[in-house]
This record gives sequence, structure tokens and C-alpha cells, in this order.
Amino acid sequence: MSIATRLEAAIRTIPDFPKKGIQFKDITPGLKDPALCAQIVDALVEPFIEMNVDMIAGIESRGFLFGPLMAQRLGCGFTLVRKKGKLPGMTLDQSYDLEYGQAVIEIHADALDKGKRVVIHDDLLATGGTAAAAGSLIQKAGGEILGFNFLIELAFLEGAKQLRPYGKNIVSIVKYS
Repeated sequence: MSIATRLEAAIRTIPDFPKKGIQFKDITPGLKDPALCAQIVDALVEPFIEMNVDMIAGIESRGFLFGPLMAQRLGCGFTLVRKKGKLPGMTLDQSYDLEYGQAVIEIHADALDKGKRVVIHDDLLATGGTAAAAGSLIQKAGGEILGFNFLIELAFLEGAKQLRPYGKNIVSIVKYS
């Protein structure tokens, strides 16, 4: 059975969460299965193994689940992309548009040395706003974006279009059309 099939079978859909009309894709049931988690990490790192990755940038909060495991597997560092006000010390920030307003994410100002090669990771690609803001933030910090990876992509929302200006390597294990 393929990793996409196994992961899709483990994903639970929660209707009307966090608000009416949303079909939330919950990855937490799959976290109970260590073999599935290992396969997820394998699938996420495989496209980047030969790219000399220096850093995985995990987007809050579910990007923190597999991001450090990917970094360990690739022998590189890990950095946090968090909501504004969650990181101590000097930070760089990037605002982006939400459906109803704006949000801001940030990283530590010293998270990357100039020219470091970065893969941006999160659990889900929907409209692409958060991941695109993370891409802009990584570039602002001096990083070179090698690509993005996700466990799930809601392809019908066309979020990958927002990421293409940052690179063509956009990897998702499960895609919902």
C-alpha cells in the first residue's frame, strides 16, 4: 500500500471545524502509528535528499511535528515559523492576508545565515497564504528556498499557485481535488 493511501486512510475529516462549512483534515489519528510516521518522514524528505538542505523551516504549529524529524533525517537544522509574539528576542516578521483580515508570522532574526538552503514544511496546503508568507520571510532572512512540503494539499483551493514564485518544488503526500 502506498504512503498516500496509508496516510489518507489515517486522516479524519471533522465537519464544520473550526467554523461551519470547513471540512477539517485531522492528521492526529495517524500519529498513533510509528511505522506510518516513519513513512511520512521518508516521503517528505525523499525529493530533497540530494539538494544539500541546510534548514527545515516548520510553520506553527503542526509543521513542528514532522519538521524536526525531517531535519534529523537530512542532517540539517530546524527553525520555527511562528505567529507574531510567540518568539523571544529579535525577530523578522511578515504579514499576509487572511479571508477576513491579516495575520503576521515571524522567525528569529538570527535563524538563518545568508544563503542557507531551506525547505519550508507544514501539514496542510490550502490557499497558500501562510506558506507564501513563510517563503517571503525566509527570503527576507537571507535564505534560499529549495521547496515546500506538506502532508495534505487541498488542490481545489489552488494554494500552490501562490508558492510558485518561491520555487517549483511543491511536494504533497495526499491531494484532495
